[in-house]
Amino acid sequence: MRTALITGVAGPRLTAAEAAFLRASRPAGLILFARNCESPDQLRRLVAETKAAAGSEALLVAIDQEGGRVARLRPPHWRRLPAAESYAALYAGDPGGALGAARSVARLTADDLRRLGINTNCAPVADVPTPGAHAIIGDRAYGRTPEQVAALGRAVAEGYLAGGV
Repeated sequence: MRTALITGVAGPRLTAAEAAFLRASRPAGLILFARNCESPDQLRRLVAETKAAAGSEALLVAIDQEGGRVARLRPPHWRRLPAAESYAALYAGDPGGALGAARSVARLTADDLRRLGINTNCAPVADVPTPGAHAIIGDRAYGRTPEQVAALGRAVAEGYLAGGV
């Protein structure tokens, strides 16, 4: 039986202690951070070793790959992705174009993630900035209205799902 636990690992390689923990705890998933991502081959190896240690090919393998400043996979090995606010700006003049672009980039990102063994992206973020709130969301917002954020967030989700993420 799987444990309702998503865990991380300390670095780019699975240690013997981490492998033992994964065998004993049988987590539902692994979340990857920038510290885990050096190169495509290294990352595929880490994911495969983690799945083997956890005893599950169905392990959730998650990452925060939103785009903009929230990207664990970065050049030179991976694409630089636009921040959500880029789609928000495009939406103002061309809603259909923004929706298509958001969906297409998410679909391409899904392909990149699947090739690495990653099946879950912690995106899209569907926060709507409000006056007086902390500015942490900033360029991560798909707009300033719930309707726009929902439309763009849905397009992004559709792109990921179409790519199997």
